[in-house]
Amino acid sequence: MRSILLAAMFAAVAPLAVQAHEAQAPAARSSPVPKEQLLKPPADADHYVVVSEAGKHGDQWRWQLPDGRTAYRWSQELRGWITEMDQVQTLAPDGTVQALEVRGVTLSGDAAETFRVENGRATWKTATDSGEASAGGWYIPAGGVGIANAPLIEKLAAAGDAGVDFLPSGKGRMSFGETVTVQGPSGPKKLQLAFMRGILPSPIPVWLDENKRYFASIDYISTIPAGYEDALKQLRDAQDRATAAEVKSVASRFLTTAAKAPVLFDNVQLFDADKGVFLAARAVLAQDGKIAAIGAAGSLKAPAGARTIDGRGKTLVPGIWDSHLHIGDDWSVLSNVANGITSFRSPGTTFDRAVEATKRRASGDLLMGEPFISVIIDKKDPLAAQGAEVVSSQEEAIATVRRIKDAGLWGVKFYTSMNPAWIAPAAAEAHRLGLHVHGHVPATMKPSEAVAAGYDELTHLNFVVMESMPKEVIDKANTRQRMEGPARLFKDVDLDGPLMTNFIADLARRKTLVDPTLVIFEGFLTQDGGKPHPAYAPYMGIISPVLERSQFTSGGYPLVDGFTRDDYRASYAKMVQLVGKLHKAGVPILGGTDGWGIELIRELEIYQQAGFTPAEALQSVTILPARVVGADKRTGSIAVGKEADMVLVDGDPSKEIGALRRVLTVVSDGYVMDGDELRKAAGYSGRPK
Repeated sequence: MRSILLAAMFAAVAPLAVQAHEAQAPAARSSPVPKEQLLKPPADADHYVVVSEAGKHGDQWRWQLPDGRTAYRWSQELRGWITEMDQVQTLAPDGTVQALEVRGVTLSGDAAETFRVENGRATWKTATDSGEASAGGWYIPAGGVGIANAPLIEKLAAAGDAGVDFLPSGKGRMSFGETVTVQGPSGPKKLQLAFMRGILPSPIPVWLDENKRYFASIDYISTIPAGYEDALKQLRDAQDRATAAEVKSVASRFLTTAAKAPVLFDNVQLFDADKGVFLAARAVLAQDGKIAAIGAAGSLKAPAGARTIDGRGKTLVPGIWDSHLHIGDDWSVLSNVANGITSFRSPGTTFDRAVEATKRRASGDLLMGEPFISVIIDKKDPLAAQGAEVVSSQEEAIATVRRIKDAGLWGVKFYTSMNPAWIAPAAAEAHRLGLHVHGHVPATMKPSEAVAAGYDELTHLNFVVMESMPKEVIDKANTRQRMEGPARLFKDVDLDGPLMTNFIADLARRKTLVDPTLVIFEGFLTQDGGKPHPAYAPYMGIISPVLERSQFTSGGYPLVDGFTRDDYRASYAKMVQLVGKLHKAGVPILGGTDGWGIELIRELEIYQQAGFTPAEALQSVTILPARVVGADKRTGSIAVGKEADMVLVDGDPSKEIGALRRVLTVVSDGYVMDGDELRKAAGYSGRPK
């Protein structure tokens, strides 16, 4: 969750759209300003690069226009996702933003945004919202170029305890951390770590120079001055240490001896994940980190020192699993626990992060669900996945598989730029070592061929859909065609024809797993923007106004080639039907989000639309993933002798699966934690609606 939160604020993966900058507010427009019409940075512009461990992904520039305004430009291609954007802004005498305009295109379509202060009133308009308020605060845009936030960062650095008032709402402050010295083109440079507070639910780290001016933003994808790329790991490590120290103090409030005292849930509805049934009027006793007893309501006696929780009107379910949840920073994994996620699969985490996060969880320094981690392997290529281990040969791919095993991790995830010829030998070595094999399907390769080469699981439903796509789409699956092809064409695919019928039957015969992440495609393909995405509507008003504008109400994937939003919606509806057919045929479906975790219950609601019963949907995020990772003998269901991983929710998921959002109590490894207190620690201001 954390890396995407930062993206929303600092445009590491933010919206993109722009038009010619004029003195007056722009007229309404129906399409983004094309790249050719965007501003061009001069040779002496300040130059930043957008990078990850996999290499460079884009550039950002800053320069002064002749009339005194500041101009910004952002150009990026991230595995085929295009960002082409410019921004011009004017600062008032007090340093606040007086006017800005953003033009261009992003993954979410038109990046167009304007803001202006006139006659004491502030007005703003984006592609999906508009508003006005009394002037006097610092406007936080919904999108824009990441480095254009530098003036705000510097204002916070100078404001001290007084902080800075924001528009549309909120107030922020800055705290300061350690200093480090990095090497760059002009020699050593002293930098200071700082954290902005009050914008997102958790602190946002930034790096300042010796004059407390903005220097860099370090995250999953980072923005740093050109020439300082070699400092990326040094800054990330220092930033992670500071975050770890702060979150350790949060973990210590929940992982206490008192929290591990026995607990009795009485008069509660119980979900038996093993049998797939809901049982009324039950009692469950947890003691010493295990499920000690289960019986009829009122039949169990609480031992001395135990806590008793009245379960009337509530349901006790096993700890929830998200089968597609990349480990973010320490705040994001805390947020996951607050939402009842006590275990998860991270299908793509760097070696360093995987090892250190797992160790700190084991020591009690990090409040995080139990992770089962894969590492991404991709071919060295301009379109390689960010965060991947990039390889240049079959031998390097096999050697990386062995490194994953040696690190004690769970699986190997191949990606879309891999050489298809390397898949079978690398997968064979992974299987020999007992590793799980899953991933995106490499360009030029069909999913049926990937499964035949050794995939145990297909990740994301669009890569299942690829079986039905024409060669020109399959051959470019490492570009945006992996989204645009299915969006345009899947609506016309006959799911009952021989191609898809035989493919589904083969997946069922092999027991190939599918991790659909349908909630992603609901957002990309069905949303016009301006109204909350169904996954986020329950969280409006409790997480962040910035996220509500930039992410929760954003538009879907840009329309291409004359296709309409209804065309995309028809392809999405066919995707939901496909998941229903996969499930009916016996293909195991794993519930996951590839998001922040808060989308998981919406994923289950979509499974119900596809024909799952509430019990079947709930099994996809409890006992089934536990079986997949080989942990079902100790977790994944509520049974005597198993680990005490449970979630108490308000309501009855057998009638309303959305009740799973209303987390009251989380029990993880036997620690009993209050849901409201967890949400507060994660930066939420209330319960989901």
